[in-house]
Amino acid sequence: MPDAWRLSLGTLTALPCRPPTAVDTQVAGRAALLAPVAAVPLGTAAAVTGWLGTVLGLAPLAVAVMVVAAVVAGNRAFHVDGLADTADGLTASYDAARSLAVMKSGSVGPAGATAILLVLGTQVGAVVSLLALPRGPVVVGCLVALSRVGHTPACARPVPSVSGGLGAAYARSLAVPAVTAQWVVAAAAASVVLGWAGLPWRQAPVGFAVAVVAVLLLVRRASRRLGGVNGDVFGAAIEVTLACLLVAAT
Repeated sequence: MPDAWRLSLGTLTALPCRPPTAVDTQVAGRAALLAPVAAVPLGTAAAVTGWLGTVLGLAPLAVAVMVVAAVVAGNRAFHVDGLADTADGLTASYDAARSLAVMKSGSVGPAGATAILLVLGTQVGAVVSLLALPRGPVVVGCLVALSRVGHTPACARPVPSVSGGLGAAYARSLAVPAVTAQWVVAAAAASVVLGWAGLPWRQAPVGFAVAVVAVLLLVRRASRRLGGVNGDVFGAAIEVTLACLLVAAT
């Protein structure tokens, strides 16, 4: 568990931590299950940023942008990079080898830039609405942390991997029942938070239902086009999940 915690914290946040002594499928699977807890610092940063901006009376749109920026900076734009690379790879070519080469190139093409604009723009728009609520900053912070379940469907054992290294360790590291249980617990936690904030609690399970459909479609597309998933697909799944949860909460 210590190795799983270090791996989860080190890959999901920019916080300094000791590297794990070993990384294998078992450690990676536990790290994926710990992701929402490891992302609590990101959620806290989002909540505090939103609260401070609201208290200071700053423009709501500017505050929402700063909230999303705090989350992006808090994980070194790791997941945004994955979102852009996934979009570029899936639109570059119908040849799997060519698509994977584009994803590894490090540059951002038109599809990647568009994906960043649309997904992060959706997140910002939803945060603007949520920050208008008295307990809105806390809702945003909780959803940021809980959205880190987004990549676990791509870690399920039926899904193949097309990468080496860390991505390969995460691939097929979780059984489907474990992924399902994690999402159910996350949806239940979000329901409690939304109810506490005065929002209809049913919006939380709706958001998670939409998110899991979106992630499964992404995984299916990547598996067909690329032959499997990699770290970029994991990052894209997390960003899409966060957008779905924030919009559902509004």
